[in-house]
Amino acid sequence: MSTIAIVWGCLAIGLIAVEVMAPGVFMLWLGFAAGAVMGLVLVFPGMSLLWQAIAFALISMALVPAYRHFLGRNPPSDRPLLNRRSVQLVGHVYPLSTAIVSGRGQIKVGDALWTVVGPDLPVGTRVRVTSADAMILEVAPE
Repeated sequence: MSTIAIVWGCLAIGLIAVEVMAPGVFMLWLGFAAGAVMGLVLVFPGMSLLWQAIAFALISMALVPAYRHFLGRNPPSDRPLLNRRSVQLVGHVYPLSTAIVSGRGQIKVGDALWTVVGPDLPVGTRVRVTSADAMILEVAPE
């Protein structure tokens, strides 16, 4: 194995190790690119350093956007609404804690009061959450 292939291999391991220490899913792909260049150097031992650098740049520029495109279609979480509490409430039914007057009222979910908007309704009316916008829930009578 040539010395330059060993250098590319060490670079690949180093970049992947940096990713493990400070995860951000960026260095991982640069490490894979360095590993791919190591493979190219093993297959084409006479490859100049300039072409190795160009190959590394091109492979890196292809892998990082490809991963970002993949990530955009497939979120990494099996619970994408985990930190979106208001959206989690859509579809649930609650009694009004305060009457909806002039389009605004409140419901109690757990120990928290949520502001709701909808048609004017008296206290105690059961309403279904139809949508959420930040901390305001839109409701309709059930």
